[in-house]
Amino acid sequence: MAKITCVVDNNAKKDTGLRSEHGLSFWIETEHGNIIFDTGQTSVVFAHNLSLLRMNPKKTVALALSHAHYDHTGGLDTALSHNAALKIYAHSDIFRPRYSLRDGEYRSIGVQLTRQDLEGRTQLTLSTAPQKIIPLLWTTGEIVERPEPEGRSAHHFIRAETGWQPDPYRDDLSLVLKTKAGIILICGCCHAGLLNTLFHVEKHFEGPLIAILGGTHLTSSSEADLDHVISVLRNRYMPLDLYLNHCTGERAYQALADTFGQHVKPCPAGTVIQFAD
Repeated sequence: MAKITCVVDNNAKKDTGLRSEHGLSFWIETEHGNIIFDTGQTSVVFAHNLSLLRMNPKKTVALALSHAHYDHTGGLDTALSHNAALKIYAHSDIFRPRYSLRDGEYRSIGVQLTRQDLEGRTQLTLSTAPQKIIPLLWTTGEIVERPEPEGRSAHHFIRAETGWQPDPYRDDLSLVLKTKAGIILICGCCHAGLLNTLFHVEKHFEGPLIAILGGTHLTSSSEADLDHVISVLRNRYMPLDLYLNHCTGERAYQALADTFGQHVKPCPAGTVIQFAD
């Protein structure tokens, strides 16, 4: 049995004592070991929720990062402080400085720990290709082909030789968990685009898709793009279960729920989802 728990999200289950923040983290439990996927925005919320959920980073074998942004990497130091042997899996471009342009000012929003900091504390496994973390659990690797709309923000930039450029989000990746019933796609933010990510998974991994979890960055989608995503999901992938949170957006969540009904479920901090191995 594989069990996935949402540790950090923009929302938390009521009356649990769990805290919420704009961020994301999942705890993935399998017979082959436990994995942390992203670490939320702050060490305070990440550590508090882990403690309340009785989840100890010492009992994990690896940590995977969906991309560099602070709302997914903020609790990284806490995870490593509890488990110095924790291996980190991420895209090789994750340490590129990233910025948000607000009120005419470029502010850093990337990983706060440097590559040198982490190399001195843990084993980094960085790659553009899919990586097997443990049996049945993989990173998607870089989503190279992106014919469909991406999950973009007009505020996100990198500094290039020619000046400020929109962030290409090359570091964005998701996780693929294989079960007897099919594939579970676990997303961080899906900046590469939900459909692009799904097409990539179809190309590189065998098996039917049965569920999507996490942030899908449909919050910035136009009505036309959102209608297109829903149409492709309906005609190509349904039925599957959608456990959506973080950057999906209320408008997109409601549109998906109106279309797919009980297959669409919220996934606030404290949500536990189980799948048969």
